[in-house]
Amino acid sequence: MARLKLDFSQQQFCYSTHMTVRSTDINASNHLGNDSMISMISEARARFLFDFGIKEAAEAEGIIVTDLATMYRAESHSRDQLLFEVGVMDFNRYGGDIIFRITRPADDTLIAMAKSGFVFFDYRLGKVVEMPEAFRALFPQVNWLD
Repeated sequence: MARLKLDFSQQQFCYSTHMTVRSTDINASNHLGNDSMISMISEARARFLFDFGIKEAAEAEGIIVTDLATMYRAESHSRDQLLFEVGVMDFNRYGGDIIFRITRPADDTLIAMAKSGFVFFDYRLGKVVEMPEAFRALFPQVNWLD
């Protein structure tokens, strides 16, 4: 199987948030577990969307995650302060990607990078819908795939 490669060197991150690795996030190998990292990425996404006034789930339309790719670069340990930088890229008619760069500022170590696909979804109708213009307008710098 080919190895996953994520390169966000040309991408603009438009949001950041800090989180602390908890002792309960540590696995049997004494570092941050995959399951906890995914939870932290989900929390970073939720904070990003909330701070931009975007509803992740709603009575009608909201965002739904379609996939997640994560590339680990270094271990993280209990009580590490991590910086989650968040951005968006590759918009299409229905959604795009939310990207993450996770670092440990104390020693400037890249811990992980991740890319989460999303689409807009009408929960009443149970189907994918087009990206609202109001969302698109929040990120005029994003490249389009269509």
